[in-house]
Amino acid sequence: MKIIGISGLEGSVPFKQKHWPGLDEREYRISQGHDSAAALVIDGEVIAAAAEERFNRRKHSGAFPIGAINYCLAEAGVTIEEIDELAHGFDYSPYQKFYSLDPFNAQHYREVLSEEALLALARRDLGRFSAERIHRVNHHLAHAASAYFTSGWDECLVVVIDGMGEAHSVTVFHGHDGKLEKIHQLPAQDSIGILYSLVTLHLGFDFNADEYKIMGLAPYGDAERFRSFFNETVELRADGRIRIPILRLNQTRDERETHLRTRRHLAERLVKERRPEEEVTDTHRDVAASLQACLDRTMEHLCGHFARKLGLRRLAMAGGVALNCTANGKLLRSGIFDDIYIQPAAGDDGTALGAALYRAAQAGEVVNRRSPVPFYGPAYSMAEIDNALEQFADRVEIMRFGSLEDTCVEAARLIAAGRVIAWYRGRMEFGPRALGHRSILADPGHPEMRDRINAMVKMREAFRPFAPAVTLEEVHRWFEVEPRTELPYMIMIVNVREEHRASLPAITHVDGSARVQTVSTADNAEFHTLLREVGKVTGREMVLNTSFNVKGQPIVNTPREALETFLGTGIEYLFLENTLARRLDR
Repeated sequence: MKIIGISGLEGSVPFKQKHWPGLDEREYRISQGHDSAAALVIDGEVIAAAAEERFNRRKHSGAFPIGAINYCLAEAGVTIEEIDELAHGFDYSPYQKFYSLDPFNAQHYREVLSEEALLALARRDLGRFSAERIHRVNHHLAHAASAYFTSGWDECLVVVIDGMGEAHSVTVFHGHDGKLEKIHQLPAQDSIGILYSLVTLHLGFDFNADEYKIMGLAPYGDAERFRSFFNETVELRADGRIRIPILRLNQTRDERETHLRTRRHLAERLVKERRPEEEVTDTHRDVAASLQACLDRTMEHLCGHFARKLGLRRLAMAGGVALNCTANGKLLRSGIFDDIYIQPAAGDDGTALGAALYRAAQAGEVVNRRSPVPFYGPAYSMAEIDNALEQFADRVEIMRFGSLEDTCVEAARLIAAGRVIAWYRGRMEFGPRALGHRSILADPGHPEMRDRINAMVKMREAFRPFAPAVTLEEVHRWFEVEPRTELPYMIMIVNVREEHRASLPAITHVDGSARVQTVSTADNAEFHTLLREVGKVTGREMVLNTSFNVKGQPIVNTPREALETFLGTGIEYLFLENTLARRLDR
């Protein structure tokens, strides 16, 4: 079978804007259906996957993913007429009766959540498309399928934890024998994901977008200062459940739409709300630290309970909360599990993959093997790269290399000399992390490098750390892990070995941690070649690796976008495959 999975709810934000005009722009992100994507699975194999934001250039876009769909079709050389199913990672049909209880909710269901609304979008962008080819998959089931069917494990605990799906915030599955058996669910009214996002908003950042900033801010604060507040706010029950009463304070439709009374409670009982333009103070750092510690405890409580109940020592996770690298690292070090796998596109874009895999599994076609580094996006030919270079011929000079090895030798020389380079080659990554195909790279040993990159490219908050990419062979040399520990998705926090923290200032966070990416020859060979060359000149097979984009923009996709971003920032050199571009001297 040929199945395209999709995520996103295009009508969600416009519906809210229409019915709640005049909200703070950040409040419109308190909604469902962001991060739309498409994934193509043929005969149980993942062929292509990409987020729509990389095509329409609107970060976290929830638009119907026509750009991503067209890419997937082109990658496989098939037409939409040859696709057997379109599988969507939301299914509100079991809740249609609830939505029909009043005219407003009935309108919301009809215009945004229904199969008819999805079919209308498909026909608008894909032409004639029959309803029989559309299948909807429960949101958490799609998340779970994305994790279980790419874990490579026949049996494991599968935990989905996010803000909310259709109506739930946590679903626990027992994955075994190619099936997902639902064990437990928690309602959205007890969502640790929503609470984390509301505090993110309260601290002046964006709901459903900037939670990773709170994770980065937390190590600067005192986690004990507001511990009692969060202990009272999040009740950890003996049966593995969690309960968050302040999320039940919102009674009216308006209150529920923006969590108004919960936010008022935070202002009255926690701290005053911070506006985005205001200074981040020690109080805000302490709130972030206490919130992160609360999430760490909650994840360990929840996952630990069901691991012990089922006698399982392997954990697969997905959902937006599973992108919290700090909590993931704490869970790994807890000793509860022998191994933890987090699906690399764990956010809602990953439900496109999960919906397709679930439907393929229903047809008996999925081959459950560990996900490679997810280079499922588009690659561009040298002809396309040369065409882009020609368009900027009056602004760049180029140097061509005869091989990957020669390219890596020059790139390593520049990195060792303290230069900041952009590295663009191969297929684009699927998921939020740049893993060596759409990356900005530098030497992690330069004390001023973090500030330099923030100033010249990222234009982001100074408290946020950068991540290291290191060869699999050397990871244990620099970080507190066992030899050849595989962390290929940059989704887990580990500690930098104490004796190396001072010599790795650009990637060592204030608490001595780092969000490590390991790189192997098996599934990231070209990047591995570069790191080996870097090691020859610096003594470390390691680089600082951050995504090739500027603040507020998606990671670059096309060669033209790479050149535009390069020329619009302070990046010093750009490698497009085996071609080096640098600015012409004026």
